[in-house]
Amino acid sequence: MITGITFIVNAQQEKPRIIVFGAHPDDCDGDAGGTAILWSKMGCAVKFVSVTNGDAGHQSMGGGALAKRRMAEAMEAGRRFGVEYEVLDNHDGELTPDLKIRKDIIRLIREWKADVVITPRTNDYHPDHRYTGILVQDAAYMVIVPNIVPETPPLTKNPVFLYTQDNFQKPNPFQPDIAVAIDEVIDQKIYAMAAHESQFFEWLPWTAGRLDQVPKDEKARLDFIAQRYRGGIPDNIKESVIKWYGDEDGSKIKYAEAFEICEFGRHPDENEIKRLFPMLGLK
Repeated sequence: MITGITFIVNAQQEKPRIIVFGAHPDDCDGDAGGTAILWSKMGCAVKFVSVTNGDAGHQSMGGGALAKRRMAEAMEAGRRFGVEYEVLDNHDGELTPDLKIRKDIIRLIREWKADVVITPRTNDYHPDHRYTGILVQDAAYMVIVPNIVPETPPLTKNPVFLYTQDNFQKPNPFQPDIAVAIDEVIDQKIYAMAAHESQFFEWLPWTAGRLDQVPKDEKARLDFIAQRYRGGIPDNIKESVIKWYGDEDGSKIKYAEAFEICEFGRHPDENEIKRLFPMLGLK
């Protein structure tokens, strides 16, 4: 583990602004939560957006009551991550890549004045995940077009659009262009994720047939979530970690989040990537 890191961003350099989209309340957290914490600690503005309200994701409750509960969980998670959290009022499990929602996403990206936009890839087991990726992809160029959503001023340059890591291989596997070490903040990430009690201690264990294994003790519950990260970093992600942190530091890293650059946004070179991800310069 790399220790003793001081988070400093050059005072002469404008700090990047980041917006992360997920299909459900809790998706952004697992995909980019550690990197978001690092950005937040460096004084960068980070926003999580859930494109649905999560009103179907539970085995014994649903509708407005579940949506209200998941909204509260997301607000608490945002507090723990150090980010702003917004939940859109679209039904869980019924998301489609329609024009209205695309316009909502264009507005959100513009209003946040985003330099970096993060989303799931479009090949995924869950239609809400796939369509979130499509919606954000379809907004990519449009955020700079003045005649689209004209009531919200367009961005002057296209942000860098990134996909979050997944294990799906068809039609094409994830490409880890950027990998961020999160060893320093893994405990905070897990603590923040635990705010989504309805998901990590009820719904997801139920879908996996493990509901009877969920502990009651808070410390044991955090360990229950942490189990998903104990398999180590996959080889392709490890190669990217070594690229960005070097052989010596990279070999010590146990936890990382990786991102693939989307062709539809700005194409950053290595210097711009280090400006947008200033934690990569701390070797």
